[in-house]
This record gives sequence, C-alpha cells and structure tokens, in this order.
Amino acid sequence: MADYSWPEPGTHKILGSRQSRLDGPVKSTGAAVYSLDRRLDGMLYGAMLTCPHAHARITKLDTAAAEKLPGVRALRVIQGVGTEIQWAFDEIVAVAALTEEIARDALRRIVVEYEVLPHYVTESDLASAPETNPGQEESAGDPDAAFAAADVVVENTLGLPQIAHMCLEPHGQVAAWDGDSLTIYASTQAVSTLPFQFAEPLGVPASKVRVITDYMGGGFGSKFSPDRWGIEGAHLARDAGAPVKLFLGREQEVAVGGSRPSAFARIRVGANSDGRITAWESESWGSGGRPGTGAVPIPYVFSEIPNRRKKHQSVPTHFAGARAWRAPNHPQACFLTMAMFDDLAHALSMDPVALLLKNLDLTFDGGRFAPVYREQLAIAAERIGWKERWRPRNVMDKGPVQRGLGVSLHTWGGRGHQSRCEVTVHPDGAVEASLGTQDLGTGTRTVVAMVLAETFGLGVDQVVVHIGDSRLPQSGPSGGSTTVGGVSGSTRRAAQDCLEQVFAKVASEIGVAPGQLEAVSGRVQVRGEPSRGMEWKRAAALLGVTKISVTGRNPGPGPLNDSGVAGVQMAEVTVDTETGIVSMVKLVAVQDCGLVVNSKLATSQVEGALIMGVGWSLFEEWIPDPVSGRLLNPNMEFYRLAAFGDVGELDVVLMNDAKNQERGVIGLGEPP
Repeated sequence: MADYSWPEPGTHKILGSRQSRLDGPVKSTGAAVYSLDRRLDGMLYGAMLTCPHAHARITKLDTAAAEKLPGVRALRVIQGVGTEIQWAFDEIVAVAALTEEIARDALRRIVVEYEVLPHYVTESDLASAPETNPGQEESAGDPDAAFAAADVVVENTLGLPQIAHMCLEPHGQVAAWDGDSLTIYASTQAVSTLPFQFAEPLGVPASKVRVITDYMGGGFGSKFSPDRWGIEGAHLARDAGAPVKLFLGREQEVAVGGSRPSAFARIRVGANSDGRITAWESESWGSGGRPGTGAVPIPYVFSEIPNRRKKHQSVPTHFAGARAWRAPNHPQACFLTMAMFDDLAHALSMDPVALLLKNLDLTFDGGRFAPVYREQLAIAAERIGWKERWRPRNVMDKGPVQRGLGVSLHTWGGRGHQSRCEVTVHPDGAVEASLGTQDLGTGTRTVVAMVLAETFGLGVDQVVVHIGDSRLPQSGPSGGSTTVGGVSGSTRRAAQDCLEQVFAKVASEIGVAPGQLEAVSGRVQVRGEPSRGMEWKRAAALLGVTKISVTGRNPGPGPLNDSGVAGVQMAEVTVDTETGIVSMVKLVAVQDCGLVVNSKLATSQVEGALIMGVGWSLFEEWIPDPVSGRLLNPNMEFYRLAAFGDVGELDVVLMNDAKNQERGVIGLGEPP
C-alpha cells in the first residue's frame, strides 16, 4: 500500500493550476443533456394538482372526469379526503399523459373542495405568532453583572427574510421501468444514496434502482431526497408501463422546492470603553416553514464572549419545510453578529476592524484561528483601502449618494466525506477513474481528473473520468462542502495504489526498487536519474493483457483532507438616500482554504458565494401574502436574483501558501 500523501508544496505539476472545467464546452454550447432535457421513447408527461390554500382540509375529491380524458395513462391520488394540508402547493393528485397539455387539462377536470383553515405566514414579529416551538436557552458567566459594569451597551432588533433556493433546473426526474428494475434520471446531489430512498417506498431492492445524473442545474442543498414527486413519478411510470417525466413548474419550485430559513433577533452587546466585548444577550427566532428552524449560532465566530445569555424560538408557519442551503444557519448568524458589532463600534467611536482585532481571542476554539483572522484582516484592509477610506457613520458625503465600508468574519468545517473511487490502468496506457459522485456545476469532474493526472504524471486530457451513475463505486452526497475532499482523497488513494503496481513492473524491467521510481511528465523514471526510465505507454504495456483496477476509499478524517477554515470579507457600497437604492461597488474576500486543487474553480467558488450574499442582502426575498397565505412572487419576474451588473468588483484572495497546502484539501463551497 502506498504512503498516502499529496506532493510536496512547490512540486505540483497539475494541482493548484487554473484548469477550465472539462464540461465547459458541452454546457456552453447546449450539448450537455440535463435530466430536464431527457426524452425517452414513449415517454409520458407528469403533472401534479396542488392545493391553492396555505392551510385547509380536503372535503371532496373526484377524479373521474380526469381519468376518462383521452391521453391520460395513469392517475394517482396522493392525499385524499380528510387530509389536512399545511402549505400552498402541497401535492393532491398526480397524472401522467401523452402530452403536457393533456396532463394539465386532466388536472383542471379534477374536482376538489376544501375547508379553509386559519394560516400564519409572517413570522417577522414574534409577538404575532400563534404558536412557537419550545425555546432553546443557553448562558455562561454573569451577563447581568457584565452589562451593569459595561461602559457601552448597544441594543437592536435585526432580521433576514426567508428566501428560495431558486434552482435553475427545477426538482424532478424521468423514471423508466424495465420489468422490476427502475432507472431514474434525476437532478440530484446524491447519486449514490438516492437508490435506497426510492427502493423502500416502491417495494423493490435498492439493487434494482439505478440513478443517472450526467449534469445538473443547481441544488445548493435542496436536492438530497427523491421527494414526493420523485416517488409518485416512479409510481406513475410503473402504472402506465412507460417512462414518465415529472419536474416542478417554476411557481411550485419557488414555493416548495427549498428555502433558507429566516432569522430575527433582539440583541444587546456590552463592552468596555477600550472596545473589549464583555457581554452578549439575544433572543432570536425564525422560521423554515411548518417544521420551524433550528437556532442560529450567535454570537457568530466570537462564541467565547465570557458573559452571554441567549434564547431561540422556532416559529412554525404554513410553508413547506426549509432545506439545507450553502452553510446552513451560518449566513444568518454572521449578519446578526457582525451588524451588532458594527453598531457597537459606532457607539464606541471606534473603527470596526480595530474592534474585531481587539477581540480575536474570543473567537471559537480558544481563539485557534485568531492569527489567521488577524492576517486576513490586514490583507483585506489593504486591498479595499480601509485605512484611507473608512470613516464614521456621521461623516457624510455631499449630495444624496453616500459611500461606506463594512467588514465581517466567517468559518466552516468542510472535511471530505466517505468516498470510493475505482482507478483503472489499461495496457495501452489509458487511465480511468470511476465513482458515483455528482457534479453540481462546481467542477467535480475536473477535480478528479486533475488528481488523477497529477498522480500518474499525465495531462488532464490524457485521463478519463466517469461519474454521475449509482452503479459506480459509492460516493457521498454533495453537502457540507465535503465533495472535493472526499473524491480527491479516494481518487488519490486508488491512483497511488494503482501506480505502485505499475512501478513494480517497471522496477523489475530496469533493475531498481519500486520505491525509487516516480511518474512525471508522461514518463516512469528513477528519481534523480530521468535517463533511466521509459514513456508511460511503454510502462503500461508491461502489464501484458491484464488491466489493473484498484478501489480507493476516503474514510473521512485522514492525511489527505482536513477541516476548519476562516475567512474575512470587506464590502464597499453606495446608498442613495433619496431612493433607498443600495449598490455594490467592491467585495474583497480573503479565504483560508487548505490545498487548492484548481485555483480557477476555487476562485469561482468564492465568487459564487459573494454573488449569493449580494443577492440575499439586496434583492432576494419571499413575499408572502398574509391574507391568502401564498407567495406574491413565486416566479423569476418578481423574485429577483443578482445579475452580473449588480455585484460590483469581486476581489478574491486564496491563502494557498505552503503552510495551508500541508493541511490537505478542505471544502470551499460554503465558508465564503
């Protein structure tokens, strides 16, 4: 077995370079076939009748007219008479028909009557909530005494609304049966685990379910399960004896396809006159729909303030449940904490950066990342010109347009998940990697190819990567920024073990020990004596007629990937005080990141996170109607996403020095 490790910093040939995504050409030309694009022979089209009310009980349901409509091939009642519906767009009946138009016509022929019940959809005011889940409380030190002794105390109520995942490719799948075997072409973040989730409700062994996801158009944490529409689509396909395509329409996608929970809080912070933070008190609440939502981790990053008291209450509303979304609960906590610190700095007549620097020893894990934050704050401040351009709030520009700077810190884990990868070397020199992972659009294919190429001393164009199929070796779902660490770890292990077997063949040929060999620049050669070796194809030919296949496993914690990163961001904005319009000028992100596999993709990950942050801050928001209980903007006309013209200049700094590289690969999707 090989000594699993990454090449020494400074010796990388492929790792860390700026490689364009392997699937870039097929995606940009429209040749890539997403699950939504699938067209199978004899395919039927599925559609679902949904409830128009936020809270209601079904009192009558008649599907006879729909079942008699020519072209309808299957119909299933999902929720029948007597069912209490808890949110608008919940599914009542599913149909499959020859065309989308016939399917919609069938839905219009279904008779449903409801007893409309009281609903609640506006949780921003805790006092107005008809019900709350039991609060979570936590305290440390003596907050009352600390507030009484503080030189400055600030108090404010802040909040962030619930927003939609808004995946450009909506939730759904094409389901096709062949006897008792089912193939699902899904838009999913969980290729390897989805078969088990389909198997039980359909009454078939998981070995009979195959999931294929060649390409997918966004998930962000919302696409881990088959959901009701997935199971019903498979039932319809079995009932009709034909493949069925069932994807959510945009209105339903916005309403039930996934949301990020809201977060509101009444917060008090106390400090000494020199800026030392001594006390924190907060009462927070929020909603992720009917199930409510968990507590946000405040005070964020500065979790070791000595005297603190906090309480969180979850507010159920009549919306579908929230779903994980790119650093669940961290962005909410970051805003609530850093906005309060900005208020505190203002009350102290203090520079916010100086306030953060003063209190870095109060950050999590005993201030473990304090030196990293200190370095990052200095880098970010230099790049945005903080020292020269920051000024107190009461120093105003002439005219209605005002300019300002802001700063915040963040953290995340990001350790690689469990993953298996099979690497095969063929006698003709071909090298392949096969694993049941998925590429959400972040470049997983490219990452695997780069690890493979680095290990074998080949070019990225000389290796082949197979992913997106549950029949390949099982790999973890893409969540928690665990994918790159997981797949790079399993690929590296399998590739190193495979290469050891090739080295054994070459070593006996040239009369050295296998440990003296290296694979570099398309050759297998003796370290320090490049003249003693051979071209890769000749080395592979020594295998004779038998290929080598090795399966590597990334167990999670290990020498190839690590966990825990820190980051700093600074923003410059303008505010038109007459119109209220806030415009982004520049965002600087300085990111701790471990070993970077692909610097172009890593930078892109941070840029994507910055764009998401601008979207939530300035544009995105669910707008519920308290009268009807429905969303007023469940579409892409009035649910506004940030466009390129909205985000200003993005300046990303990756802390990818030798010290960081030694930590191994750490997930980068969520921290920023």
